[in-house]
Amino acid sequence: MSSDSKSRQRANRALDAANFFLADVRDGLGPYLAIYLLTEQKWDEASIGMVMSIASFAGIVAQTPAGALVDTTKAKRQLMICAALIVTIASLTLPLCPGFWPVAVSQGIAHAAGVMFPPAIAAVSLGVVGRRAFTARIGRNESFNHAGNAMAATIAGGTAYFFGPQVVFYLLAVMAIASLVSVLAIPEDAIDHDLARGLHGRSLDRALERPSGLGILLTCRPLLIFAVCVTLFHLSNAAMLPLVGQKLALQDKDLGTSLMSACITVAQFVMVPMAMLVGARADRWGHKRFFLAALLILPLRGALYTLSDNEAWLVGVQLLDGIGAGIFGAIFPVIVADLTRDTGRFNVAQGAIITAQSIGAALSTTLAGLVVVKAGYSAAFLTLGAIAASGFGVCWFALPETRAQSGMGTSRLTRRAPSASGIAAG
Repeated sequence: MSSDSKSRQRANRALDAANFFLADVRDGLGPYLAIYLLTEQKWDEASIGMVMSIASFAGIVAQTPAGALVDTTKAKRQLMICAALIVTIASLTLPLCPGFWPVAVSQGIAHAAGVMFPPAIAAVSLGVVGRRAFTARIGRNESFNHAGNAMAATIAGGTAYFFGPQVVFYLLAVMAIASLVSVLAIPEDAIDHDLARGLHGRSLDRALERPSGLGILLTCRPLLIFAVCVTLFHLSNAAMLPLVGQKLALQDKDLGTSLMSACITVAQFVMVPMAMLVGARADRWGHKRFFLAALLILPLRGALYTLSDNEAWLVGVQLLDGIGAGIFGAIFPVIVADLTRDTGRFNVAQGAIITAQSIGAALSTTLAGLVVVKAGYSAAFLTLGAIAASGFGVCWFALPETRAQSGMGTSRLTRRAPSASGIAAG
């Protein structure tokens, strides 16, 4: 076996571990922040909501610059390590400085650093395995990510019962250390940094390696259509789980938190095989088909939630979230890579579209809350489902199939516009 093959094997194993351990680090305290501030620091709900809004806004603002930075730097491993350290340190300072503004600033910094992980991991994956194996590698990434999330949630839920909510800080620290070791284990020489940003790679003429202008983000029509579909997906999806949690809490306040944990855990376990399926079959069956399936799941979930308030039924329907979100997480970077092939703007495009999806997610809970107040939970679920159905229609009629054709590594979109400037004009 050649040294290059050994280096790639090591890189793949290290990527598996990095995705597993970063699953808990990339979101910082995540949903546990509100629980800790409410139960341990005795904050009121309004202050908690304000802090979480500030943190979310900081993440939205940082998304596109983060993608641009990943495109331009060759220090991608160091970037992930710095982001992991910032997220961890910012979160661990919370018990020491529990005032409103220290918490707001620290969580804003943590969210801004956390947005670095998705484009950086996708870029390193593309730079290690290349275009032909990228779909399978992303499916593998998502499988290990969801497995890490499920394990962390299980450990946090079990140990918090005995030691209290503060156990999440220790868990975050342990996972951060493991993630640093995993990222450092990725051999630097295994990453083709030109390929990692969506260019041809180090093997071709350097004259072909000039990145397109940033105007491609606003002038590539298929990329804009995909951004609209992604925004509609999250405008529909983001509020569904919180609404289910509220319905469960109304049924039994004592079991509300436990049932919410069950919803999250079962969905994560379903996401693992879905991500594996995307990695194994998307290049054969079509990238657009998988994205359509993820969109179609949401109207079905919305309709099924209205049929019963039974706890077992609501948790059971939540399994569909694992299908839809598992597919979406795995197919998203694959389609962005398709649409930005040979432009050198893969990661900044990821950042820009994630910004759009974050705005959709932020608006989702506000919209759902207004509908619940005016017309009830069933109307809210149906409204969210209708939004996803509109996204399905846009995707079906307007987005072209993006996968590579005939094993040549060139998508239908790129064949229409063979140069990066041609894509930008599309």
